[in-house]
Amino acid sequence: MGGSSIVNAAAAAAAEAGGGGRSSGKLLELLNVRVVGSGERVVVLSHGFGTDQSAWNRVLPYFQRDYRVVLYDLVCAGSVNPDHFDFRRYTTLDAYVDDLLDILDALCIDRCFFVGHSVSAMIGIIAAIRRPELFLKLILVGASPRFLNDGDYHGGFEREEFEKVFAAMEANYEAWVQGFAPLAVGADVPAAVREFSRTLFNMRPDISLFVSRTVVNSDLRGVLGLVRTPCVVVQTAKDVSVPASVAAYLKAHLGGRTTIELLPIEGHLPHLSSPAVLVQVLRRAIASHR
Repeated sequence: MGGSSIVNAAAAAAAEAGGGGRSSGKLLELLNVRVVGSGERVVVLSHGFGTDQSAWNRVLPYFQRDYRVVLYDLVCAGSVNPDHFDFRRYTTLDAYVDDLLDILDALCIDRCFFVGHSVSAMIGIIAAIRRPELFLKLILVGASPRFLNDGDYHGGFEREEFEKVFAAMEANYEAWVQGFAPLAVGADVPAAVREFSRTLFNMRPDISLFVSRTVVNSDLRGVLGLVRTPCVVVQTAKDVSVPASVAAYLKAHLGGRTTIELLPIEGHLPHLSSPAVLVQVLRRAIASHR
């Protein structure tokens, strides 16, 4: 059965099961869920803020032959109908976790490797705390449990810095994107800057600002010890969004067996700027699971 057939069958079954509220079948369609590739083991690729599932396009070919790969869009992504973004529901990361778990249940996935970039790394952490049996390993790319500095904890930013960012987003979103995209990509890879700019522009500015505030206000430091799933923290040598010290913090505080993979590249989006380097680490992390 092909990937689209799997999703269609799951959507039909979920719709038939019925129930009040938003059905799982509708969720699969709404969040553009795709299942591609072949193999017994399942890999879930979950994108970060400002992108959509297309961010994995240059990573995906390396996994399709040996794995069944699940891709989806976060509800805030520009590829999702913005009318479906519920400002009352998505005030914390928990609602995004609900979406992820509903997708896995609708697809009848009982074990998977989860690759989460940036905010999706945190979504994966909460999901693994809630449903540890679902996750064989968490691979956390550019992850941060808290972006704000707090006492001895160095998240990388003071709140005043982010308030200036929010003001800039609100005043002129286009100008903000043009300045932020090259900073986030870091490396001198114009194609990656163009791609990140494209998906940022696709987001409705008010949703982008709202989600940015949600991410900045999140603090998962207190729950890291509840994770029992093995983790791999993937950190680039220089990331404007996440200092290297955060990777060390995650290793010290995550409850599951945790290793750090330091990539000898720059930027917050290695899957866009240096996919071949990232793929080596991802494949090694998955293959090493026993």
